[in-house]
Amino acid sequence: MTTPAWLSELNPQQLAAATHGDGPLLVIAGAGTGKTKTLAARVACLLERGIAPDRILLLTFTRRAAQEMIRRAEQYATRSTQNASRVWGGTFHAVANRLLRQHGRAIGLTPDFTVLDRADAEDLLNLVRQEMGLHSREERFPKKGTLLEICSKCVNSRQPIEKVVPRDFPWCAGFEEQMARLFAAYTDRKQQFHVLDYDDLLLFWSHLMETAEAGPRVAARFDHVLVDEYQDTNALQAGVLLKMAAGRRNITVVGDDAQSIYGFRAATVRNILDFPKRFSGTTVIVLEQNYRSVQPILDAANAVIARPRRRFTKNLWSERRSEQPPLLVTCVDEAQQCRFVCKTILEHYEAGVPLRRQAVLVRTAHWSDMLEVEMTRRNLPYRKFGGLKFLEAAHVKDLLALLRLLENPRDQISWLRVLNLLPGVGGATANGVLRFLAANNHDVRALAHCPVPPAAREQFRLLCLLLRDLGEATRPPTQRGETLSDQIPDTDDDGSAKFRSGAPGLSAQIERIRQFYDPIFRDVYDHAEVRIRDLEQLAAIAGGFRSREEFLSDLTLDPPSGTGDWAGTPIKDEEWLTLSTIHSAKGCEWDVVFLIHATDGVIPSDLTTGNRDEIEEERRLLYVAMTRARNWLYVCYPLRYYADKHVLGDRHTLSQLTRFIPAEVRTKFEPLTLKLPPPAFGGRGDTRMETDARAKIRRLWSPQGG
Repeated sequence: MTTPAWLSELNPQQLAAATHGDGPLLVIAGAGTGKTKTLAARVACLLERGIAPDRILLLTFTRRAAQEMIRRAEQYATRSTQNASRVWGGTFHAVANRLLRQHGRAIGLTPDFTVLDRADAEDLLNLVRQEMGLHSREERFPKKGTLLEICSKCVNSRQPIEKVVPRDFPWCAGFEEQMARLFAAYTDRKQQFHVLDYDDLLLFWSHLMETAEAGPRVAARFDHVLVDEYQDTNALQAGVLLKMAAGRRNITVVGDDAQSIYGFRAATVRNILDFPKRFSGTTVIVLEQNYRSVQPILDAANAVIARPRRRFTKNLWSERRSEQPPLLVTCVDEAQQCRFVCKTILEHYEAGVPLRRQAVLVRTAHWSDMLEVEMTRRNLPYRKFGGLKFLEAAHVKDLLALLRLLENPRDQISWLRVLNLLPGVGGATANGVLRFLAANNHDVRALAHCPVPPAAREQFRLLCLLLRDLGEATRPPTQRGETLSDQIPDTDDDGSAKFRSGAPGLSAQIERIRQFYDPIFRDVYDHAEVRIRDLEQLAAIAGGFRSREEFLSDLTLDPPSGTGDWAGTPIKDEEWLTLSTIHSAKGCEWDVVFLIHATDGVIPSDLTTGNRDEIEEERRLLYVAMTRARNWLYVCYPLRYYADKHVLGDRHTLSQLTRFIPAEVRTKFEPLTLKLPPPAFGGRGDTRMETDARAKIRRLWSPQGG
């Protein structure tokens, strides 16, 4: 058989990984070594071998990454009759959601569950917290956000709360027993309402794989399992993969132990280090040819990462040569660091490097505060990641809550959100409605007889009509009951739609919901004209989905990043610089990279030096930052930090260079030490004044008294 032409584009290591046969495969892909290309080529080779696309499972950490790999695989496998778009590709949580809806009954989970986003999960946890009286303690008890982080860390790391709290949340120590009871009640409440949070998706998938009947059946669905960014998996995910590949053992994982930097999300580098032990007979292929950086930058990065005792040995090399090593810049203080960075950015800009090809990286976002002031003063446009998430906008959450009620009438968080929109409805009334609903087996048609305050009666009646109309229209005919249907008047003069002739599409359902919601929406929120475009956008997005469940799951598991607003002041400059944390910069590259505040206490952070594992993760963070640079790398550190950096005081501390660049590593850098500018009053220029002053001071203590 003729070798496909596209295989000739791969280097020998990439080719070996792509054409690997059966059995476990570990690909150690160093920074910039073509990981995505290699994994896409592996998928294409499997298709060329005749593996059915729906028998291939591709797990990534973003949906976009999965789509890109499948798109490339489809381009490569031109001779294959298989359609690569049918590959099971997606994030761990999205695949878990899909499998649980198909096989969840084996563990008592019906397919009509809804998924809570993080904000809703926090609200439900806080509701239980208040019911247990943990909000009125004399001592400070952790708030909902911290509590959810602790719960998530325990679930994903598979470690008990007694170990997680003292190590990762020491300020919460002493409350372990109360938190354990709270998390148990939170779990009970989720099961009562038939909702899952993000962690539950993985947890239920894990339990599904442990069942004697369903586990092997789910694993048998796939001939090959491929995993991207394996160094970022947690203990729970690794356990799921072990069972998914237990039968055929055809598992391919791609990652880089040197880029494992998400320990705060319970990811553990041990997963990739221990992979050959978990899967005996593993073939290990190391990708070392870097296509991004010039060799001097790689020499410095190799030196930084060479020190950990447990690692996969690799030595990144590049055909891109340069005589310019990375610069190690010593600054007097933070202000001088800011001036140097801005000045050098402009020098590269004048030399032909666009601002978009330059970036400043920081350990955490607040370390760029002073630099942002200096960049604004110098008219240097920049973009910094952040902002309100689309699904965090209150009006968007309102509309989605109404959709969730149609999908799952037991979703108490959505009920509370919707009921509190109605005039005259407070906590007592809302809880009364929920008790009434529970007593009637969560049949929304029974709400016609639920008592509510006079101020809420009309809007509540319209809500009942809405839920009845859409609930009946979209329920399968065999599940439609008519025993209560005549309890709500069958009239159209209130604008309700009956949809008796057939189930409405999702966009039509949203339009019907907006007939009910818009009057409330305009009364509750300011700037309705701005916000309403988000609701229109939501309806437009919904048009591409086949079902309400698919739409809600997709939005929750892969939410849009921003929400709409009127256009602000136009940015007519075609250029801007990137400001980013190192974590956010992973996977990106720029021609020129500045890493600022490379001091001990920042990298490593003084909050992550409790044990060797935390310190080594900080070393990997520095490595990730350095390997984002293609041509120029500046590692900057100030010698002095002022205690009150926005106040003109003299209290300061002296700092030192990060411990990850010791003397033997500094030889890979070109040193550049900046000095203070001369004093504004002229310095040592006027020696006559200096002499006169010294003479006068001596005469002060002479016997004559001066």
